[in-house]
Amino acid sequence: MKKDVVTKPRRERADASRNRAKILAAAAGIVAARGVEALSMAEVAAAAGVGVGTLYRRFGDRSGLAYALIDERERQFQQAFLEGPAPLGPGAPAPARVRAFLHALVDRTMDQLDLLVMAETASPFARFGGAYELYHRHLAMLLAHLRPAHDTPFLADALLAPLAAPLLAHRLRGGALTPERVKAGLDDLLAGLGTAGEGRPAQG
Repeated sequence: MKKDVVTKPRRERADASRNRAKILAAAAGIVAARGVEALSMAEVAAAAGVGVGTLYRRFGDRSGLAYALIDERERQFQQAFLEGPAPLGPGAPAPARVRAFLHALVDRTMDQLDLLVMAETASPFARFGGAYELYHRHLAMLLAHLRPAHDTPFLADALLAPLAAPLLAHRLRGGALTPERVKAGLDDLLAGLGTAGEGRPAQG
């Protein structure tokens, strides 16, 4: 009896893990073949061979499914700015880390722009779920090394605002902007804040 009690949860966890892998593979295949607009819970469920209810229980909605698709790339990005080599990671002066973080965030957003647009527009405040709060805390912490007397949480929001995926997609597709211009514009904003120059290595 004890053996059955131990084995059943393990089997259920293994089944759940396999279902998750099948679901994400099916969703990624649909996005790769027909774009993010074609991603629907019903079609993903059919392609993965699971019930639609399973998708809703596991992911909640299309936004949740989109975040699951981008999760692996997001983990890599977070590891890079939290633990990776300088200047993106610890060890560089705060001005260099702020600039490196914002430039890397441009690249990270561009990597999965369509998925991030869907995830950030699924509900009125969807953008501010997911990784946004971590980005905000990290950036505010770095800015506090530079401008301790200023409202660094507000400044962090102000620097992150131009990197909203829907705005980038709109400007890039209209031909008005390129990733290089976005980075140059961010550098101008940082110069306006007086964040250029050397400083002590920022921790965290």
